[in-house]
Amino acid sequence: MAGPIEIDVWQGDIAELEVDGIVVAASESLFMTVGAAASVKRHGGDEIERAAVDQGPIAPGTAIVTTGGKLPAMYVIHAVAVGHDRVADAHILESAVRSALAFAEPLQLKRLAIAPLGVETGAFTAEESAEVLIRVLAEAAASTPVESIVLAAVHASEARAMGEAVRAADAGASVA
Repeated sequence: MAGPIEIDVWQGDIAELEVDGIVVAASESLFMTVGAAASVKRHGGDEIERAAVDQGPIAPGTAIVTTGGKLPAMYVIHAVAVGHDRVADAHILESAVRSALAFAEPLQLKRLAIAPLGVETGAFTAEESAEVLIRVLAEAAASTPVESIVLAAVHASEARAMGEAVRAADAGASVA
């Protein structure tokens, strides 16, 4: 599909969303111990983490995909936006987002939910992460089958930062 991606911002638990795939931040070892990844594991089952760890370790800036287990989403995409060194590098974050989006075509994903990437370790602020994420989504709009994305954040400050980044991009996205 070529065209704008509808983007909504939602404050809540990403594991509850009924979408085709969920994108969560991951460490290089792919254990799901913090943030949205821990919630996804708690709601979807340990098999999600086992399937991820079996594919690791992976390099910063890359992503892998697993089953969604017991989640409403069929797939979980684990994106490594920050390495074990916890250094904020916008190029690695961009690469992680692109790697995650690359699964959309082969898996026919039209609706994604994305958690803040790179903020769980404190490497990026919510504002920095949101700015990079929105920029990459705008660039990818013409070449991805993704039609809609829910940017899902548990914390109000992260949801606010995502909403402000969407509005600043003025990409024709909607913010709920």
